[in-house]
Amino acid sequence: MKFELLYQDPQSKARTGIIHTDHGVIETPIFMPVGTLGTVKAVHQRELLNDIKAKIILGNTYHLYLRPGIDVLYKAGGLHRFNGWNKPILTDSGGFQIFSLSKIRKINEEGVTFYSHIDGSKHFFTPENVMDIQRTIGADFIMAFDECTPYPCDYLYAKNSLELTHRWLDRCIDRFQQTKSLYGYEQSLIPIVQGSVYKDLRIQSAEYVCSKDTFAYAIGGLSVGEPAEEMYAMTEIVTTILPTSKPRYLMGVGTPENILESIALGIDMFDCVLPTRNARHGLLYTYDGIINIKNSKWKYDFSPIDERGIVYVDSEYSKAYLRHLFSVNEILGSMIASIHNLGFYLHLVKTAREKIKEGTFTKWKNEIIPNLSRRL
Repeated sequence: MKFELLYQDPQSKARTGIIHTDHGVIETPIFMPVGTLGTVKAVHQRELLNDIKAKIILGNTYHLYLRPGIDVLYKAGGLHRFNGWNKPILTDSGGFQIFSLSKIRKINEEGVTFYSHIDGSKHFFTPENVMDIQRTIGADFIMAFDECTPYPCDYLYAKNSLELTHRWLDRCIDRFQQTKSLYGYEQSLIPIVQGSVYKDLRIQSAEYVCSKDTFAYAIGGLSVGEPAEEMYAMTEIVTTILPTSKPRYLMGVGTPENILESIALGIDMFDCVLPTRNARHGLLYTYDGIINIKNSKWKYDFSPIDERGIVYVDSEYSKAYLRHLFSVNEILGSMIASIHNLGFYLHLVKTAREKIKEGTFTKWKNEIIPNLSRRL
């Protein structure tokens, strides 16, 4: 794999680049649609490619391990062949999902014992077997196994958790280096910077992961309930330490405003469930603000969903029609809204790349951010 840094914004840390993988190139900054169970909810692969113009999607180790199971994915030849997505895939190691299972999991030095949220069956994840599972899933980018600290948490908890994550990282690297790709293409292991909202811990963690000299680096443990200002502050601290020559991935972020502000801090890769989750509840993101399509104000609005025509659904269907679909619980409503929101997110980062190249990113960002979060 290779990362080329192309343009740098003169007024911020925002930059553009290209990541080369065996499954294609990824222009950065990029947003990665979340396909937890091997599919981006309510969206066909052809729509991801042709309308949304996604370049990379996510899968999740915890969920794919439980269903369909690693034996199925291995016999299929990996997740790419199983779901028909021939571009890059990144898999989250399951650390965040296990963090979410706080009442049905137990963490110790060796790993994490947890009980399936599906049937209550008992399972055990270690840094080693999580590497093996992700090798079998076949993602291009494999995340290190970490403990995601909750917010808020006290300093001692965050410190102990961070040190455990670093020890687990060493074990992940050892296992990754002892194994090889099962399907004939290159895979890269990405370590995760932790440390909650404590500056010294974030610095310590960033320096530690940098010492491992991996292809890319991720920032985790943010977007877990902390104020946006804390997230930006921790991100800025970490990006001053991470090398400019390698991609930076801010995990689980976020709103359109979060993404633009984090691009300005030097982040290259993002993922978040918000565009699809909120779409299923009738919330649409636009450059003018957020639309709740269920509101009665749209009942007689026969204008396109978004007159800019970002993706095909924006000109094919009206707000009134989409509201009708939601009012009668028609599944097509969730599909149209999901395609729109993902298309908007991908258009947003595409425009950010163009503005960085033009040298006008900061001015553009400051002009549009007030509109992005307002309710229409």
